[in-house]
Order: sequence, then C-alpha cells, then structure tokens
Amino acid sequence: MGSLFRSESMALCQLFIQNESVYNAVSNLGELGLVQFRDTNTSVNTFQRRFVNQVRRCDEMERKLTYVESEIIKDEIPMKDVDQNPSAPQPRELIDLEATFEKLENELREVNSNSDALKNTYFELTELKNVLIQAQIFFADQETNSQHQVDIMDHINLVANEISSTPVQHGFVTGVILREKILGFEMMLWRVCRGNVFLKQAELDITIEDPITGTKLNKVVFMLFFQGEQLKGRVKKICDGFHATLYPCPENYEERDKMLTAVKTRLEDLNQVLNQSRDHRHRLLVNAARNLKVWLIRVRKVKAIYHSMNLFNQDVTKECLIAECWCSDKQVSQVQLVLRDASEQSGSSVPSIVNRMETKESPPTYNILNKFTSGFQNIVDAYGVASYREVNPAPYTIITFPFLFAVMFGDCGHGLLMALFALWMILKEKQFLAKKNDNEIWNTMFGGRYIIFLMGLFSIYTGFIYNDAFSKSFNIFGSPWKIPQIIVSKDVKTILLNPVESFNVSSPYPFGLDPIWQSATNKIVFLNSYKMKASIILGVAQMLFGVMLSVWNHIHFRRYINIICEFIPQLLFLLSIFGYLVVLIILKWFWYDATLLSCAPSLLISLINMFLMTYPKEPCFLAPMYDTQEIVQKVLIAVALICVPWMLLIKPIFLHMRRNRYEVLPSEGHEEDGFGDLFMHQAIHTIEYCLSSISHTASYLRLWALSLAHAQLSEVLWNMVMKNALSGKNYAGSISIYLYFAFFATLTIAILIVMEGLSAFLHALRLHWVEFQSKFYDGQGYAFVPFSFKAIVEGHSEI
Repeated sequence: MGSLFRSESMALCQLFIQNESVYNAVSNLGELGLVQFRDTNTSVNTFQRRFVNQVRRCDEMERKLTYVESEIIKDEIPMKDVDQNPSAPQPRELIDLEATFEKLENELREVNSNSDALKNTYFELTELKNVLIQAQIFFADQETNSQHQVDIMDHINLVANEISSTPVQHGFVTGVILREKILGFEMMLWRVCRGNVFLKQAELDITIEDPITGTKLNKVVFMLFFQGEQLKGRVKKICDGFHATLYPCPENYEERDKMLTAVKTRLEDLNQVLNQSRDHRHRLLVNAARNLKVWLIRVRKVKAIYHSMNLFNQDVTKECLIAECWCSDKQVSQVQLVLRDASEQSGSSVPSIVNRMETKESPPTYNILNKFTSGFQNIVDAYGVASYREVNPAPYTIITFPFLFAVMFGDCGHGLLMALFALWMILKEKQFLAKKNDNEIWNTMFGGRYIIFLMGLFSIYTGFIYNDAFSKSFNIFGSPWKIPQIIVSKDVKTILLNPVESFNVSSPYPFGLDPIWQSATNKIVFLNSYKMKASIILGVAQMLFGVMLSVWNHIHFRRYINIICEFIPQLLFLLSIFGYLVVLIILKWFWYDATLLSCAPSLLISLINMFLMTYPKEPCFLAPMYDTQEIVQKVLIAVALICVPWMLLIKPIFLHMRRNRYEVLPSEGHEEDGFGDLFMHQAIHTIEYCLSSISHTASYLRLWALSLAHAQLSEVLWNMVMKNALSGKNYAGSISIYLYFAFFATLTIAILIVMEGLSAFLHALRLHWVEFQSKFYDGQGYAFVPFSFKAIVEGHSEI
C-alpha cells in the first residue's frame, strides 16, 4: 500500500542488448510488465524501421486468424479456453505458423466458395421446382376451364389486332418474386401493358433460404400471358425492375413433367453434396477452435515484441540494440536479471547492460494497485493522473467517496440491495472475467464492484443513522417519547413533536434518529436543520483535510516557501470563517434546547453580521451566543483579511528578490518568469482559493438536498403503491399484493437504486474532484503504461 499514497520512484534506464538475445529479452520483459519503452527512432518513418516486415507478417497472420474466428462464431462452435499462458514463439517457429494459418484459411475459403456456389444452385433449382409445380397447376386449371381460357385469348387477340394489323404470337413467362413486391408488380404490369397481360400467381407455402444472407424469404410464383414481342420486352423489363427471377417452362405437359423430375433429382444430389460440405467445414472449424485462442495470443505477443523492437536504436557497431525505458527503482535489479536470463536462453556470450540515465523529463506516475484499489484509482485518474510523486487522493477516496455517497443515499433497504448485488459480482468475478463480456455498461459496473459494495455498506450504516429502510423506521431500542393517552385514543396518525409541552423525553435514542419522527408533522423541519448542518460540518472537515495534505506535497518537493506563503494563510482563512461556523453549529447544538427555541440564533444571520461587524442585542435571536463573541469575530475577520495579501504578495516578492540575487529556486518552476507573471499567477491562485472556499462550502449542501430528496421519493413511492396493497382486507387484496409488490420492486430498483444511485454517485464524484482535490492535487502527470503481454492480450493496451 506504500506506493498508493505516493507513486513509485521511477528511473530512466538505457538497455544495451545483443542482437541475438534482444527477442528473448523483450519477450521476458513483456511477460513481467516491468518497463515502459520510449521511442528512440522518432525521426525515422514508421514504414522504414528495421522490423516493419515482421510486424506486417504478424498483421497478416492475425487477419487470417480473425477470419477463422469469425467463421467459428458464425457456426456457434465453442472455443477452448486458454488454461495456461502460452509463451511467445521463437522467430524460427513463425514459418510453421504461417504455413498452418495459410493452409487453414485457403481450405476454409475454398470450402466456403464451393458451398456458396452449391447453395446458389440449390436456391435456383428450388425456385425452378416450385415454378414447374405451380405451372402444372396453372395449366391444369386452364384445361378444366378451357372456355374461360378461350375468352381470355380472344380478348387478347382482339386488343392485339386493334393495335397492329400484322399477326401476333402468343407467349408466356414464369418466375418468382418476393411477396411484398407482388402488389406493385401487378399494378405496374397493368399500367404499362394497358391490361393486355394476364397474370396468374400462387404464394409458396414454404419459405426459401437466401444463399447469401441466410434469411428466410416468402416468395410468389407468377405466370404472365401476352401476345407479341413488344409486350414480351416490356414484361421482361418490368420483371428486371422488380428483381423478379424468370425461369424456363415448357408448354408441353410431358416436357414439364420430365424437367420437374430432373430438377428433383438434381436437388437430391445437391443436398447430399451440401451436407458433405457442411460436415467438412464443421470438422475444419472444430479442429481450429481447439487452438485458436492460443494461436491468437502467440501471434499478438510476437507482434508486440517486434513493435517494441522498432522503438530501439542500433549502435554504431550494429552488434546490439539500444533501448530506453522507464521502470521503478525497485525493479531495476529485476530488469537486469531478466536480461541476463535472455542472454543465457539465446546462447549469447556478451551480457546485456542496464545503465541509469539522468534526465530532466518528468517520469510517469506508477501506483501499484490490486483489484480492490484499482477502481478507486480509476476515479481519481478520470479527473487527471497525479503528477510524479505528488500525494495520491486514492487511499482517502476509498473511505470518503462511499461515505459521502451514503450520506445522500442513506437507506438501509436500498443499501442492502446494492451491497448484495455487488457481493454477487465479487463472488462470481472469476466466472465473469473468464467470459470477457463486451457490454460496456456491464464492464463499467463490474469494474467498480468493490466501489458499489462499499457504497452499499455505508448506505446501510447511514440508513441506521437516519432510521430509514424503504421509507419506514424501525424501533429497536424503544422510543423514549411519551405520547399522551388522549392523543392515542383519537387515532392520530401524525403528531407535532415538541419536548417543551406534553411530549417528555427521558433520554436520547441510543443510535440514530428516534422512530417517532416518522409520524411527526414537523419531521421535514427537523431533518432539514439536522442534515444541513451536518453537511456543512462534513464539507469543512474534508476541505480542511485537503489543505492539510498540501503540506506533504510542499515538503516532498522542497517548496518550503509554499508552506509559509500558501499553506498557513489558506489554513487560517478557512478556519477563521468556516471553521468558526462549524464551532457555532456545535455550540448551538449544546447550548440551545427546546426551552430556548425562540432565542436560538440564526447562524446565517450571525455569519452575515460577523462580516458586517454589527452586533445587535435585540431581539434575543440576534444577540451574541457568548460574552466575548464580538471580540473573537473581529479578530477572525482581521485574520481572514490579512491572509489575502499574505497569499497574494509575499511569495512573488520573495521569489523576485531571490532571483535578483541570482539565487533561483529550481523547484518552483517560475525561474524564467518575470515579476509580473509571478504576481499574476499568484493573484489567480489567491482569488480562486478565496472564492472557492465560499462556493465549495455551499456546494456540500448537496449532501443535505439529495438526502432529503431520496427519502421523500422513497416515502412517496411507498404511500402510492405499497400502502394501497396493504390496505386490502379481503381475498382480492391478498392476491393483488403480489402485483403491487412487483410494481413497487420494479420502481424501487429502476428509480430509487439505479437513477438515484447514479445521481448520488455523480455528486459524490464532483465533491471529490472539485471541492476536495483542488486543495492539494495538480493532476498534471501521465500514467505509467508498461509493456505487458497481459494488457495487450486482454485488449487493455494497443500495440
């Protein structure tokens, strides 16, 4: 956990690796994920680097495997999971892998090509078979109704003779068309051919599978009768326009029957060939599925190795490669050991060398994380990666983030459901990690499972404090309030609590809110005051803690002048105004009870009078709370006013005087700035801090607002749904309660847990990013991204 409070100390190393051992060295470093390589060939074009051909070979192999994988997924064939981490293949093994992948791809493409051709032929023959069958029916109907046929043909002949005096020839065409196009097809024939074409149609009882898309198609067989070549040309153009497929159909019954028999025979033969082709394809894919994941991992590792080697430079003798990398100080010795092992594996007689380099470049930020802390570190990094070696907010966020969330979300019932959901993800995490789901929303929730679990636990805790579970209270210790018998006898459901009158309280409720407040008409007034003041106390405490953390940054970076000119005045400014407000809140809680309610001071008016320096004696609620309040508040105002020029002027004047005496402060980073730039920078910093102290304190009131909103929304949902369900006293009521509860549970999860939980999460996120971290956190660094096979294979890092 040491590196979680402050990032690891990093070193820039130069690696001299012999040519024959560089592949093994990079492979071993990728397995351990120790170093982040720097590009030493920035002036060289990507396509002119030494190992670009090897990278292309790996790209081609990965393309082939991706094609095979898509075919396996298409056939829903399970792929064997990788039990162990396969090592990267040696360069000499790539030739065999390339040959294997080439053979597999060619064979699979040949099978697919032949299968597509067979499917297309089968599709056409199936349509032709249906055309011939329907043609038999069409002509059979015409023969049974020959007189009707004669009338039709006479009508066609009459119309044709009116159009042309030359003799015309009778004809017909047959084909199939999609069912959804038949209506427009018929209308177009009628308009273009002016009713001179006779249409017969019949819808197929079965669907036909498209050989290209695999979708099921509903088609219609049609037969068109016409006279003349002119109408024949028009009919064929219309068929082409509607993508109708025409098939030959003999006029003679015997020829049609003979053709139908031949088509059926060919379909049976094709069906056997297709089955054999499918079996062969299935065997190919099953064999490939056994090793595909291993092949993909090995190819991606080789590609990553050669990609990293392209970042290296070659020495003058061309006997070794020179690499530059960032690594942790603690792991430099381990890197040396890895290079030595790589030299032994390759049989190199010359050892590799690790040389530390001096640099003014800011190193990357590296925090050693685990599955629990990584989620909270991601919350911090989403705002900005910590500058090198500055204080990391993540360890404090582990507690403060779920707690502030729970202050807004406090409900035992809702918190329990959230905690149980997160606990289920934690217990099943190995199974979920093995499945590698691509759903982004699920991956986000699963990645934050420990955050959600703590948010649920803290919500249960604050729910006990608020005495709230699904908008209902629970009386564990017994309420000390004594309700008069006269009120009980009148069946009063809500009461006005006032300890001064007849509601005497013998001792406070041991833990949390007294359950009697659930039935009080002044519950909102009481909770408003309590939660609002609690929010101010929590906010000032967290901001004060943030200011205290800034001193550790100043000490570590040896910015001692910032302790005097920034930390101390900031601390005094915050304490003299808002720290004093917190003290007044606590004193008011201790000093004023229900008997002094009319004279209890208004803290807001008291704070305004403090700045106006007015101290009225009357009325009593404007009078001072204690004897020396006027003197104390004047002193605090004076301290706050002094802190402003203290933060504004002393630091730039001091730095300017030091520079004039040639005693610059390298650690400050302002040695190249003039006095005007120094003053402007400090002025912006001072104004921002003074104004933000006020706005940030007010921003913590969201804890109070969202807590009340969540509680009221929960109460409204209970009264509008479950209250009606529980009011039934007959058999119908006992049955309807199941329906009401299902509706109540759905709205509870969808609105009160998901939507309200997301709202509270975002507000807690803002309080940490803006109100807390702005007091000490720069977030101007960049993350340490080590060369790691694990991250590359899992898709968390790109090559």
